[in-house]
Amino acid sequence: MTDLTALTIAEARDKLTSKAITATELTEAYLSAIDTANSQFNAYIAVTHDHARQMAKTSDERLAKGEAGALEGIPLGIKDLFATKGIHTQACSHILDGFKPEYESTVTANLWADGAVMLGKLNMDEFAMGSSNETSFYGPVTNPWRAKGSDAQLTAGGSSGGSAAAVAANLCVAATATDTGGSIRQPAAFTGTVGFKPTYGRVSRWGTVAFASSLDQAGSITRDVRDAAIMLKSMASFDVKDSTCFDLPVPDYEAVLGKSVKGMRIGIPKEYRVDGMPEEIEKLWQEGIAFLKDAGAEIVDISLPHTKYALPAYYIVAPAEASSNLARYDGVRYGLRVPGKDIADMYEQTRAKGFGWEVKRRVMIGTYVLSAGFYDAYYLKAQKVRTLIKKDFEDVFNLGVDAILTPSTPSSAFKVADAEMAADPVKMYLNDIFTVTVNMAGLPGVSVPAGLNADGLPLGLQLIGRPFGEETLFQAAHVIEQAAGRFAPTKWW
Repeated sequence: MTDLTALTIAEARDKLTSKAITATELTEAYLSAIDTANSQFNAYIAVTHDHARQMAKTSDERLAKGEAGALEGIPLGIKDLFATKGIHTQACSHILDGFKPEYESTVTANLWADGAVMLGKLNMDEFAMGSSNETSFYGPVTNPWRAKGSDAQLTAGGSSGGSAAAVAANLCVAATATDTGGSIRQPAAFTGTVGFKPTYGRVSRWGTVAFASSLDQAGSITRDVRDAAIMLKSMASFDVKDSTCFDLPVPDYEAVLGKSVKGMRIGIPKEYRVDGMPEEIEKLWQEGIAFLKDAGAEIVDISLPHTKYALPAYYIVAPAEASSNLARYDGVRYGLRVPGKDIADMYEQTRAKGFGWEVKRRVMIGTYVLSAGFYDAYYLKAQKVRTLIKKDFEDVFNLGVDAILTPSTPSSAFKVADAEMAADPVKMYLNDIFTVTVNMAGLPGVSVPAGLNADGLPLGLQLIGRPFGEETLFQAAHVIEQAAGRFAPTKWW
């Protein structure tokens, strides 16, 4: 029998429907895999054994009656940013110690309504602030991939490092994730998985711990493009509780897979050829262009002139929104409370002990750029640049371009506790150089595994779409996946 933990959502769905396996068997296989291997990866920070078994039992009852939902019996990992009723939800921060919400996020509620099973909560950078999953209060996540001939621990990327590692190491079928500046697409590229970030407003943000509200968007990390399409169909919905959520019908994304891309116009932005970009990334990009060209797509050179300003503008807008959003964590109502001589001292002590160094850095930057005298010079200017970045994309799409192809990351996965990265936060921030524009403009983006580098590590290509152009992205991403094949790490754990 095939290893149950190697099945995709689509494969598991077929086996469950045909009664070849039960939801309980599938769930037990994953719980056993987590109990055996999670200590190697630190992907899960809370495993919900009893809850998962109960959900699987309910799924088996529904399957027996022929009342299966779209994700009936499918075991998922949930990023610790999504509120799960009565279950650990701490955004991997010390300041939310012991917090168990009395409500369910809209995304997870949609997944449970479709029959999915929760295996547990996944590790992430604290409050989703980071590109290496090293800012988590629970410690870093280890990538299941290793360079040829090396035992060095590599990062699984961030902030959704736990989600990416769990999917790549077969510790869940798929995982929820969030993307504020690349936090789905970068970890996916580092782990040979598919990372899908929908259009801003396609998926409700209600019940998801906020980092930067105008940039945050929930999505998924999966084994293949079909699974990403299945996940988005279940996650997306209109939600009156989120005023930025669009009231649009949710298409059957899976139906477009395999459709011809003949005549589709794919834009190649010259600004993404950055100085010092490794040769292997350029080579991969050319291969991706060839894959789409061979499938009948038309390749068009385009310009996105304000791309060079995206990263600095992002690192003004995101910390500004974070400093505002994180003001609610004060030790008064929930989470950590460190006593002080008066209430002001208690606030200070709690926030000093509760927040990690990267969160403190971003709160300080955000508070600075929003302060009197600097608001116009920094925050207002960054918002104007953001408008120009958005217009760049609109101009390109108005010329008839259907999607844009770029690399996902400027390199393959780097080492955990990389000294250069630790010493220079800007070097770490540069990991998001190809991804932040998508969040600034509110567009959909997907990272697809497209090849391996000389060290045998996965590399990803990114496709960027028009607003609510997810179907086009799935179509084109599927072509790249079919041409490049799927990648899995050599098992060492």
